[in-house]
Amino acid sequence: MPLAIELKILDPRLSGWGFPHYGSELAAGLDLHACLDAPLAVEAQAPAVLIPAGIAFRIGDPGWCALVLPRSGLGHRGLVLGNAVGLIDADYEGELLVSAWNRNPPGSAAIPVEPGDRIAQLVFTRITRPEFVTVSAFSQGGARQQGGFGSTGIASACPDAAARRNS
Repeated sequence: MPLAIELKILDPRLSGWGFPHYGSELAAGLDLHACLDAPLAVEAQAPAVLIPAGIAFRIGDPGWCALVLPRSGLGHRGLVLGNAVGLIDADYEGELLVSAWNRNPPGSAAIPVEPGDRIAQLVFTRITRPEFVTVSAFSQGGARQQGGFGSTGIASACPDAAARRNS
């Protein structure tokens, strides 16, 4: 049985913009629209702006959460989320706001956001809340131990990548 999410439509324009809508039959993310009253220019390297998505919802099940993710095409052009990924807990019931940031270098053109633009996507996913056991030593040792960032070397999907880097 699919998860039932209680959804409030806070902005009546959403129905005209086709919300709720997935971009394709197999899309994981639900498109979120900019519920703005006027166009917005997101300036390069300016502080992030909060854009209302016009909805509120309640998941209600602690085994689930929602993630707000950037749209690929917009992210490639520089419009990303100010908080990288937004996490919506199962008990949050307020209006969904999208933190948008123009990551392009200073002096780059502003990125326009029009009312109704699809600016982010919402993905629902399962989570696990483990039971923690406090220990003074791990029951089994691993090979990594204190090895941190980059300790396993550089991975390459292309066998001759190292040769190209060294030429």
